[in-house]
Amino acid sequence: MAVLAAGALTATALVGSAQAADVNVARNPGFEAGLADWTCSGGTGEAVSSPVHGGTGALRATPAGQNNARCSQTVKVKPDSTYTLSSWVQGGYAYLGADGTGTTDVSTWSPGSTGWTQLTTTFKTGPSTTSVTVYTHGWYGQAAYLVDDVSVSGPDGGGGGETPQVPGAPAGLAVGTTTASSVSLSWNAVSGATGYTVYKDGAKATTATGTSATITGLTADTAYQFAVTATNAAGESVSSASVGARTAKDGGGTPNPNPSVPKHAVTGYWQNFNNGATVQKLSDVPANYDIIAVSFADATTTPGAVTFNLDTAGLNGYTVDQFKADIKAKQAAGKNVIISVGGEKGTVSVDNDASAANFANSIHTLIQEYGFNGVDIDLENGLNSTYMTKALRQLSQKAGSGLVITMAPQTIDMQSTSGEYFKTALNVKDILTVVNMQYYNSGSMLGCDGKVYSQGSVDFLTALACIQLEGGLDPSQVGLGLPASTSGAGSGYVSPSVVNAALDCLASGTNCGSFKPSKKYPGIRGAMTWSTNWDAKSGNAWSNAVAPHVHGLP
Repeated sequence: MAVLAAGALTATALVGSAQAADVNVARNPGFEAGLADWTCSGGTGEAVSSPVHGGTGALRATPAGQNNARCSQTVKVKPDSTYTLSSWVQGGYAYLGADGTGTTDVSTWSPGSTGWTQLTTTFKTGPSTTSVTVYTHGWYGQAAYLVDDVSVSGPDGGGGGETPQVPGAPAGLAVGTTTASSVSLSWNAVSGATGYTVYKDGAKATTATGTSATITGLTADTAYQFAVTATNAAGESVSSASVGARTAKDGGGTPNPNPSVPKHAVTGYWQNFNNGATVQKLSDVPANYDIIAVSFADATTTPGAVTFNLDTAGLNGYTVDQFKADIKAKQAAGKNVIISVGGEKGTVSVDNDASAANFANSIHTLIQEYGFNGVDIDLENGLNSTYMTKALRQLSQKAGSGLVITMAPQTIDMQSTSGEYFKTALNVKDILTVVNMQYYNSGSMLGCDGKVYSQGSVDFLTALACIQLEGGLDPSQVGLGLPASTSGAGSGYVSPSVVNAALDCLASGTNCGSFKPSKKYPGIRGAMTWSTNWDAKSGNAWSNAVAPHVHGLP
């Protein structure tokens, strides 16, 4: 008993020492006191009460002109010490970093997301460093960003600090994609947590710094129970409620080949409105197009639900019966006609279980009524990966394995696998046909090599496509989306020869610009254009040049 008591005393002493040494040296880290202790350049920052990650406050900062909306605070630190810098961010581009460390200054960033994403990095102070400036900022010309729950965790440098408390249990644990050997999980963020531990059947399976994880190495057609805990320097939370998942049978989980879609395919958006482009019936769309995305479905007063209203007046008297007959004729010719949801002005919100079910049910109703082959997700006002995943899986269960699912995210949506669009694509990888990112109406973006590229070049197409190809999508699920003419987009038009060169570079390593991928992707799906109508306005110059090239890829 004496030995046990001594052991208990030693353990207690160690815990007490660790807690005393490991504090958050940032002041007002959750912006509960407004902008106290923080300085934002040019008045670009403000404290807001919603949305917040934890507590009642958060920072919102808006870049303007040449001001990147930098907000900073100088914290007291101990020399020769290691600190972990973290924060939760949302919205536009967000950077987190530390200057004046006395060793190597550090920074990390997020390309933006509609949900809270954690940024984390570490730094070591120099032998005489007693203060460090921690900062966050956005990026020029980008949207406002939000920051909450900043942490500079390490030894107290004399300025005081917040001793972390054991976090609460994570809520919202949900199952995403399942394959024969893996299960993906996601959960809600926990205030004050610096990491999470996932348990499989009661045993530790993996750890994560964000709010999702994929458990691999599982047995096919087997049921498992999963739970997650939140952790920080103070300890580990109690476990979340558990969820069950069954892996797919052997052979499941591979990307849906959609045998009705060619190995290399051209997608074109058909306009259900007259905006100055050539007005078309579906029967007018050239055979060059393998997938025709009808643009667009209409939002309803029911959250998540959509409908479709043919613009008969705007389309020179085109009737619903003619439209349905043209869909059947295209399908008889081996083409796919799908309904697109979103667009520049289309706002459809799928952000809870009810709206996810409404979305799936309403799309399935349109499939039954018009004969659509599937759905295109073109939501340019953000989406929630958790609930869009649920919606698409419910739709897949209703429509069957032949369902065509395409997506058309903007460039900023696919800069990182932590983005909501990218997460959605990966979550539904086993039923996803193709992601045709819009390489237009875009600012400069990072390529997979970390360099910045501007739209309008072969390099912009190939270096950004590389992010998707190396980020988890199958080459058959990656397409290049470009405008059919200069009238089809505000910026970013390139000639068909540039599109073809980019496809050659990705498929066979030829006709590249300065960026050359580290490997070849002969399975690259193809290309997309906005729109078949603008293409027709230009004498179908785009599809006549690009389609034969796509169909001739290896």
